[in-house]
This record gives sequence, C-alpha cells and structure tokens, in this order.
Amino acid sequence: MKAIIIYISLFTLCLSAYSQDSLFYYMELAAKNNPTVLQRYFEYEAALQKVPQVGALPDPEFTLGVFLQPMELISGNQVADMRLMQMFPWFGVLKNAKDEMSLMAKAKYELFRDAKLQTFYDMQRTWYELYKTGQDIHVSEKNIQILQTLERLALVKFRTASPGGGGKSSSSMSSGTALPSIGTSVGSSGMQTMGSNSVTNSGATSNQSPAASMGSTASSSGLADLYRIQIEIGDLENNIALLRSLQSTIIARFNSYLNRPVQTAVAIIDTLKPDTLNFSLLAVSDSMLRNNPMLGMLQYEQQSLDARKKMVTRMGYPMVGLGVNYSLINKSAMSTSPMNGKDMIMPMVALTLPIYRKKYKAMQAEATLMKSATAQNYTATANSLQTEYYQAIQLYQDAQRRIKLYSNQYTLAKSSLDIMLKSFETSGSGLTDVLRIRQQTLEYEFKQVEAVVDYNTATAWLRRLGDLEVY
Repeated sequence: MKAIIIYISLFTLCLSAYSQDSLFYYMELAAKNNPTVLQRYFEYEAALQKVPQVGALPDPEFTLGVFLQPMELISGNQVADMRLMQMFPWFGVLKNAKDEMSLMAKAKYELFRDAKLQTFYDMQRTWYELYKTGQDIHVSEKNIQILQTLERLALVKFRTASPGGGGKSSSSMSSGTALPSIGTSVGSSGMQTMGSNSVTNSGATSNQSPAASMGSTASSSGLADLYRIQIEIGDLENNIALLRSLQSTIIARFNSYLNRPVQTAVAIIDTLKPDTLNFSLLAVSDSMLRNNPMLGMLQYEQQSLDARKKMVTRMGYPMVGLGVNYSLINKSAMSTSPMNGKDMIMPMVALTLPIYRKKYKAMQAEATLMKSATAQNYTATANSLQTEYYQAIQLYQDAQRRIKLYSNQYTLAKSSLDIMLKSFETSGSGLTDVLRIRQQTLEYEFKQVEAVVDYNTATAWLRRLGDLEVY
C-alpha cells in the first residue's frame, strides 16, 4: 500500500508540471476516473485481502454434548461432555499459501499498471486523431475560400467573355453589387446565348463575325470553369460535414476514457509539434522485456505457482490437532469413590492420515502444468511485444521521413499555387492547372498533419511498450 501511494503521488506530481498542456491534464483525470483503471486497482486491493485469509490457522472446533439423563459412572453421574480442538497444518503450508496469494496480488498490480498505460496510450492516440480531424476541417475550409476566390475570378471572366457583358460586369463590380449565383446569372446568359444562336442559325448564319464566334467560345469555357469550381466546393463541403460527424464520434470516445458525458467539449491545441524521444530505440526493446507489466504479471504467476506446488506438497503430510476434553460429572449418592463428583479433564492429540495420495499428486501435477502453460504464455507475449515493437519502429521511422517529405512538397506546391493564381487572375487561363495544383497542395497539407500525428502516435506507442517514462 505504501508503494502504491508513493507511486500515485509521484505520478500526480509529474503530471502537475504539465497542467498547462490539455493532454496531460486529461490523462491526470483518466488516472482518477477511468473505470477500467479503477477496476484493476480494486481487483488488486481485493487480492491483497486474500493474504491474511490463507495465512490464518483453521478455525478451532468446539463440541458440546449434554446427556438427557446423567450417565452413571463409578465416580459420579456424567452430565455433559465438552471438547475443544485446534488443527495445525504441516510446517510451511501457511507460509507458502501466503506467498502464493502475495505473488498473485503483485500480478494483479501489474494488470493495474497495464490498464493505466493502455488507457493513457488510447487517450493519446484518440487525442491526436481528434487534432487531425480538426486540422482537416480547417484546411478544407481554407481551400473553400481559395475556390471561392477562383469562382469570383471565373465569374468576372465569364461576364467579360459574354456578348455585350463587359460593361455590365464592370459596372456591377465597381458598384459593389453582390455577385449573382451560377443558377441565375449564368443560366440566363446561357439562355441568351442559346437564343442568339438559334436566331443566327435561322437567318444570319453567314453574317456571323469571327469576334462573335470567339466570344461565344470563351463564354462557354467560362461557364464550364464555374461549374467545375462549384463541383470542387460541393465536394469539400460534403467532406467537412463528414469530418464534423467523425469529430463528434471521436469526442464521445475520448470522453468515455474520462468517464464523463460524451458531449463534453475537449480542448485541442492549435499546432501539434513532433514529439521527441528521450531515449534510444534500442533502450525500448531492453526495457520492454524488463519492465512491461504483462510480462511482469506472468513472472509473478510463475512464482506463485512455485509456491503453490510447495504448499500442496506439504498438504500431503499429516495435520496435527491439539485439544482438550472436559467432562462434567455430578456426585452420586450411591458412590463411595474418592473421585465422586470430580470433573474430568483430558488433553487430546489428533492426527490426519492423508492416505489417499491421488488427489495430492494431481494437485502437484496441476501446479506443474499451469507453470508450463504460463511459461508458454510468457514466450508468446514476449514475441507479440517484439512484433509490436517493430511495427511501432516502422511507423516511427516512416512518419519521420514523411514529415520532412511533405513539408518540402507542401512548400513547393504552395509556391506553385500562388504563381498559378496570379496567372489566372491576370490572364484568366489555366484553370485546370490551378485546380490540379490546388488539389496537390491540399493533399500535401493533409498528409503533413497525418505524418505528425503518426509520429507522435508511434512515440506514445514506444513509451507504452517500454514503460520508460511516467506520463
């Protein structure tokens, strides 16, 4: 209990130093409120209570017999007979039983540690996922603003290219009038174009000028550009709606770790920086095999099975009982014995005879087989941890590489997008290239955030495997 109190106190002090960081604040709350962590802790407390149970002697046995009619003896009439007996197990049985339960309690404590570390890791992973979702929404909204700027430029281009629309566009833009939507302005212009084409085809086809033909082609191109931009905006708005729905789900999962209402707001930092490991990757592998709570639990289980085998071996030896028998005797009028009416006290010794050896041999074989099973479980768990270790290393190194790559790629794509936007603003051409570069910039910004999240998740995974740091 003292070790537990000291451990929790040190853990709380370490977290208090990071009280300004919302993630560490939430982890401190989880250490106090998470149901799984509390469950494992109470199971450990319950296991400690088994130690005094198995270490106590069997309850003494007291028997009382009363004669309905006094039994006539030479020395008087016997009225009652009382017996008190205390059995004592063979030497070492109680000690080994206490050792077994103490080691099982330590195994429960390792389960408590594992539940705490797993909860902290799940919280970090969920918190990073929530940050990534929020950044995806922010980037998508920023790209919608870029597309809306392109939409305004394309609308100006379309109005300028429409027959007789240059002056109208200039006057409407200069007067600050709100821009009409594609469904009204563009649609009516399209109908006017179709109408003029039909009239021309019916009677004035041969008189159509080359300038009018070029204006009609430019108008159609501008209309197509507006539709393409609106399609991109619609896709981004749908993606934002999906991300907001996903964000609510992640918040509910995060709050479940804190055992609080699922709709409670969660604070997220604006910029997530790559975490740093204060230890080498090789140290994780060494510490994992030495400090991992699941391996520690299995080691304590093996030691408890050794103590159990010693206990059941000694249970096959006789138990010794010490007691006393007291007979209550009244005087008899017919007796002339000098012992007439004197009570009788008789010390007693009892001895069990464990002659049925099969059950004791079976108990020893059971303990041996359970120890072999635990040893195999230890090997399987160690192999599984090694596999997780290499998976975490792969994620860590891959994310580290992607952070550098996507940072450079985003810088180049952003510079290229700025150049293309200026070109489109001045000449009104190259919308396809602008949309393509914008899509690349969007993807690189998404991947850059994802790489940082994967890097920090891998770092938290390595800490969880090796239990190298107190969060």
